[in-house]
Amino acid sequence: MSGKEASRAVRFEAFGGPESLRVREVPVPQAGPGQIRVRVAAAGLNPMDWFMTSDSETAARFGLSLPCGFGTDYAGTVDQIGDGVSEFAVGDRVFGGALSRAVADYVVVDVAGTIAVGGEAHRTPDGVDDRTAAALAIAGCTAAAALAVVSPGPGDTVLVGGAGGGVGVFAVQLARLAGARVIGTGSASSAEALQALGAEPVAYGEGLVDRVRALAPAGVTAAMDLHGAETAQAARELGVPDGRITTIAGQIDGITPANGANAAPGAIEEIAGLVAAGQLRVPIAASFPVEEIQTAVELQAGRHVHGKVVIDL
Repeated sequence: MSGKEASRAVRFEAFGGPESLRVREVPVPQAGPGQIRVRVAAAGLNPMDWFMTSDSETAARFGLSLPCGFGTDYAGTVDQIGDGVSEFAVGDRVFGGALSRAVADYVVVDVAGTIAVGGEAHRTPDGVDDRTAAALAIAGCTAAAALAVVSPGPGDTVLVGGAGGGVGVFAVQLARLAGARVIGTGSASSAEALQALGAEPVAYGEGLVDRVRALAPAGVTAAMDLHGAETAQAARELGVPDGRITTIAGQIDGITPANGANAAPGAIEEIAGLVAAGQLRVPIAASFPVEEIQTAVELQAGRHVHGKVVIDL
């Protein structure tokens, strides 16, 4: 396919909510030196996608300007190789992240890049489908970073706030694989989904500390707050030391936040390997064709979906 032909990409012509998203025809991008072009099969949605494009001031903090793409997680097949690239070949299945430009027919990524700068690509293991692979990069890296802060293991009881969310489904399972007992906060409707992941469900909101005490009379030893600050504050009340508490959205003095950009090298490949081996399950809550991007983002932004929302391209 030549650069003169058109492809689809989701675009913002003005920052804002889902109503500002448009599917546009754009030229097919070309891979330059050190780059690969990926024909995207699926793109996974994350809260950061709509948070960082909600207004121009927030977007500027992430280095985004108009016209701007949307979505970061992608999976697909390499269909063009730039000069000097030997790590990948045409036909390789890959997944990764490309900041705010993944919901498109094609994404060009730097082989030596990062999610935030140039994009990144990893080989998709055999046995992992594109929808699942498209849900891995942001949530998997963020969960891995959170686990690295609190370092759960056998003998630990870990309180996970927002356990049924996109990052939570990874964090719960990774903590369980590390040998820890996991208590996960969620709504009443999420209890079954949390149990399926290996967590003991507890309702969030007023009275959380008392409910956790009743579930774990011997105490909680670590906590990951994957939603805001409520779980982290509860963990403090339960006697968890600050060094074994982390947040990904709330900022609390004395508590180390987890950032997926700081995940250990190889963390996402390790997670993909666990998925391929059937040891880690990635619940796909819903998938939508790209034409229904607004509906998909509205669903994901509601923060009540159990698992990942994926766009099919």
